[in-house]
Amino acid sequence: MSSVKIENVRILDPIQQLDQIQTIYLKDGQRVDALDSVDQTIDGTGHWLMPTMVDLCARMREPGQQQHGTLASEGKAARANGILHVITPPDSKPIVQDNGALIHGLVEKAWQDAQIHLQIIGAQTQGLKGKQPANMAGLKKGGCTSVSNANAPFADDDVVIRTLEYAAGLDLTVVFYPEEHQIAKDGCVHEGFVASRQGLPMIPVMAETIAIAKYLLMIEATGVRAHFSLLSSGAAVELIAAAKAKGLAVTADVAMHQLHLTDDLIDGFNALAHVRPPLRSEQDKVQLREGLKSGVIDAICTHHEPLSASAKMMPFAETEPGMSAFDSYVALGTQLVREGVFSPLEWVEKVTLSPAKVANMQNRWANEAGWVLVNPEEKWQLDAKSMWSQGKNTPLIGQHLQGKVVAVFALPK
Repeated sequence: MSSVKIENVRILDPIQQLDQIQTIYLKDGQRVDALDSVDQTIDGTGHWLMPTMVDLCARMREPGQQQHGTLASEGKAARANGILHVITPPDSKPIVQDNGALIHGLVEKAWQDAQIHLQIIGAQTQGLKGKQPANMAGLKKGGCTSVSNANAPFADDDVVIRTLEYAAGLDLTVVFYPEEHQIAKDGCVHEGFVASRQGLPMIPVMAETIAIAKYLLMIEATGVRAHFSLLSSGAAVELIAAAKAKGLAVTADVAMHQLHLTDDLIDGFNALAHVRPPLRSEQDKVQLREGLKSGVIDAICTHHEPLSASAKMMPFAETEPGMSAFDSYVALGTQLVREGVFSPLEWVEKVTLSPAKVANMQNRWANEAGWVLVNPEEKWQLDAKSMWSQGKNTPLIGQHLQGKVVAVFALPK
């Protein structure tokens, strides 16, 4: 419908810091003061109306991994769940994110296939091999505003420093997914009691904190703007807090599942709980929530990683890490509100305006965002039939959740 009237809805607008029950008029996905006539009238009693969301980390699996998901399947899943802007790491297979021209083509395809605004992080090094800086000037020309080496290791620290200097000169943000590979090695789960009892190779918290500490020193020396994505530990929150207090231009995000799930879920070799960085302890979960509440962590992301069923069928350590997250994102967000972690407006800000600021696209987002109608009380079951994503790989499968997107108002350009 091109024009809609929503009566008695609770509007949550982080730009205007507005939290009120109103009657709202939307035309072509944009809010207007009034309409002479409307195509549809909706009773919004008990519902929330919020802007479409911005996701700082989601893998769409195309090109090269269409057995797990496509721009069409995952883009439609994002849009159906209220996420209109999706930012994806540069580690498709094959790597195309070191070529500005190819990146532009993927952005166009994402809109044509699913009507989402895709933003691709450029490769920090050529082919993500960690040896030579990528053509960052060409990537910026192709539309990239940030670069990263994703989860690939660097050949040495000198390469890191040279790429940070290069990015700083072009005013590009460098995105880190912090993990010291020499410490993490072949680990797959949090270093804790459950992993020890099951004999699984572990990834200690130090793998994350040593990487963050090292990169923070390089960030300070080069003056580059940097973002730390997918924090998983309380100790990491402390390091980011110290960096911000020092005045470094750093931001951070956390995946929604890290705010709810812990390493207890890997008990019984549950491969659906195999993610990287791993699910950590209850104490880490509490500290991540506190870091988000205080503003040390700027935003929440989905860390959506769809996988085919076969990717989770091997022995735990040999399964592919990843969790399909678009379909449970809003339900887990409203759960944070019900648990008193955030007010509704605070949660909305962490998934809309805050990630838009991190991505340096708040003006673009404000112009392109539509609106999402959410019923925070609707109870439903997450199962294969209810999921939009091609990937059904989530430990929440079969569970009853509360909070669901009712409608998305964001018409094509």
